[in-house]
Amino acid sequence: MNRRPFLQKLGILTTGTMTLPFFLYGKMQLPKETKFKFITASDGHFGQPNTDFETSHRNLIEALNREKNVDFVVFNGDLIHDDPSLMPEVKKVYDQVQHPYFVTRGNHDRVTPSDWDSIWNQSPNFAEVHHGELGMLLLNCSNEAGEYLCADLDFAKEKLDAFQELPHVMVFVHISQNEWTRHGIDCKNFMNLITSYPNVRGIFHGHDHDVDGVMLYRKKPFLWSGHFGGNWGNPFPSYRVCEVGTDGKVVSYLKRVSDGEILSGYTL
Repeated sequence: MNRRPFLQKLGILTTGTMTLPFFLYGKMQLPKETKFKFITASDGHFGQPNTDFETSHRNLIEALNREKNVDFVVFNGDLIHDDPSLMPEVKKVYDQVQHPYFVTRGNHDRVTPSDWDSIWNQSPNFAEVHHGELGMLLLNCSNEAGEYLCADLDFAKEKLDAFQELPHVMVFVHISQNEWTRHGIDCKNFMNLITSYPNVRGIFHGHDHDVDGVMLYRKKPFLWSGHFGGNWGNPFPSYRVCEVGTDGKVVSYLKRVSDGEILSGYTL
């Protein structure tokens, strides 16, 4: 593996502990037998002026379709770049993915709630149980004005309570709910709620194009995937894979879009 310079550019660290995942890559062991495998990619910014968004989306779709045995993909926010008319267009692109997929809303996804529902057939706050064992919680964190919002605590608690008997719960929310990155926000109640459930195995963020690592809050891992579109951030478009083993082991690793190289890994 080519060990690249670590490009995480972080703001203030609060109660979380930063982990440098490239140091852990050598210790990461993939499950001997994978039970679930999902992928999260964020910040495509379809339609952003002066970017080659069509190529960046085509490259990502091709990379995702090369992945085998994928249970689902989550496009974790900033699907488009502000213009609501772009949302049906990016859906046509995502529909080329050969795996089931879900979406979260980012601050650039400035469509009405009713348009979001009608286009995606999925509400901005969404929960589902995958094969009776893996709880998925997708949370909204913005609105038509592009404001940064704390996630809906009532919705999150209701679903997390319903998921308490599941062995694994994964949470997806575009904007970091803690001010440990330059573009995170202070949502302490969310952080304390989400980390109080033992079966929450990972919380996945987008938004910070130049962050692709892992941070810990109350020993819970919060993971970023960099970006695959837009006009700023890490120079290598990337996405994140997560595998859950039949033995309960969970690992996550960052892959480069261009060639599928694993850049960093972490055991959840």
